[in-house]
Amino acid sequence: MLTHPLQDLETWVLFFSGAELPVLRHTARQLDEAREKIDRISGRDIARIVLQDPLMTVKVLAYIQPFSGKNLRSDITTIASAVMMIGIEPFFEQFKEMITIEQMLKSEPQAMLGTLKLVRRVQRAAHYAHQWALWRQDLNVEEITIATLLHDLSEILLWCFAPKLATDINDRQKADRTLRSATAQQEVLGITLKELQLGLCHAWHLPELLANLIDAPQAEHPRVRNVSLAVDLARHSANGWNDAALPDDFAAIEKLLHLTRDGLIERLKLSDEEKAQLPPMPEMPPPEHPAG
Repeated sequence: MLTHPLQDLETWVLFFSGAELPVLRHTARQLDEAREKIDRISGRDIARIVLQDPLMTVKVLAYIQPFSGKNLRSDITTIASAVMMIGIEPFFEQFKEMITIEQMLKSEPQAMLGTLKLVRRVQRAAHYAHQWALWRQDLNVEEITIATLLHDLSEILLWCFAPKLATDINDRQKADRTLRSATAQQEVLGITLKELQLGLCHAWHLPELLANLIDAPQAEHPRVRNVSLAVDLARHSANGWNDAALPDDFAAIEKLLHLTRDGLIERLKLSDEEKAQLPPMPEMPPPEHPAG
């Protein structure tokens, strides 16, 4: 476990590149069960298991990139196609007896709680992004799902490998609500998590599209908005459905999906109790429907 910041961004990237990434205990169990049905399992079945777990997802993508060849590299952006390229038996051979987050952090209960809470938030964001990409009829829904799953990858890694530093960042922000995340990260780590994220995308040769969706100059592009708004909604609603940032989130999502307020609330499947918590929201003009 790291208790002090590393020297610079390059050292951080090297550290994580050499580390054995843990997966969720649930993922390891599901893959063990799937291995027992290896003759009846498909790449899509495996992808469904992998795509519930951000760390398992990045393990598969990082593993496949060196083998996919320069011409194919940009095309391997889905887990099912990665599994098909590896082969089902070699996949199970490569990804067996993996360490789990729960094993790694069993002596750090607060860190385990922080990590699993973050992973749950990421899973919710990926679920929102997946649903909205389907609604938008995106050409590759899984790319959007994966980009959302990996959006906070560096923060998850920090909680797993340096929980003391992750807690320190959290505590600083709780003590000063005006402190920006990037500032707190720079103070504690000497780098920002976004810098680490992009460094890892480059080091692990993750598909360029995924890095672009995580940190695109074209922030207003619908695919990028799909990812960033899903991340924002999951982060803000994790504080409760009365979070003050939700009116802005809702307005932006309605604009992206061309939905009314009622239509969005229905798609989010909020309970009556959750609806009652929502902060007052100004009435929005009717959504503009795209031409054609």
